[in-house]
Amino acid sequence: MHVTVRLPDSVIETLDAAAAVLKCSRADVIRQALKRYVEDYLDIGSALERLRDPTDPVLDWDDVKHELPAAD
Repeated sequence: MHVTVRLPDSVIETLDAAAAVLKCSRADVIRQALKRYVEDYLDIGSALERLRDPTDPVLDWDDVKHELPAAD
């Protein structure tokens, strides 16, 4: 499947610079960037759902901190 997008020249220049540093193609940089963006978007959505869920307990940081094992 193919997708075509139009990007400003400044974005293409930045994309080309990133591809050169990463030693990969424009398409690879775009794929990696979109994959990470979508993963982050889904993670944030999941976190917001949990925050809005009244049955999901909210932990107090001070309580959690006291339950952590002491660092040697």
